Amino acid sequence: MSVTTTTHLNFQGDARAALDYYQSVFGGRIAAVTYKDMGTVQNGNEADWVVWGEVAGDNGFHVMAYDVPSQLPWDQGSNPFFVSVRGDDTDEIGALWQKLAEGSTVVRPLEPSQWAPLYGMLTDRFGVTWVLDVAAPYNG
Repeated sequence: MSVTTTTHLNFQGDARAALDYYQSVFGGRIAAVTYKDMGTVQNGNEADWVVWGEVAGDNGFHVMAYDVPSQLPWDQGSNPFFVSVRGDDTDEIGALWQKLAEGSTVVRPLEPSQWAPLYGMLTDRFGVTWVLDVAAPYNG
């Protein structure tokens, strides 16, 4: 038996755009089901919102997304989570950073740190904060 953890992002009307964007950065396949697809539309303006969606790549990338309907409470909050992308190849992490950085606010530039060969943090145009780093061996 194995267990995996997947980051599940909540939006209010932007889930499909976010999934498209993350696919453009990381590759993979998009699956998305709308409220209309499910037959659960409660607000006609939200029929095409995502009730369940994901991007899954052969490289191991996986993120899920959902549009919280307007009748439910939703608050994007402030730093409620970070999405961490860790790899072992500086070129690969650097290329992902370049794509994610477009239209984002860089919190900490991607550069060597005391604990990793490369580490950076940015907040993308959807308000999601990403931490990208190159894994370093731990002696602990």
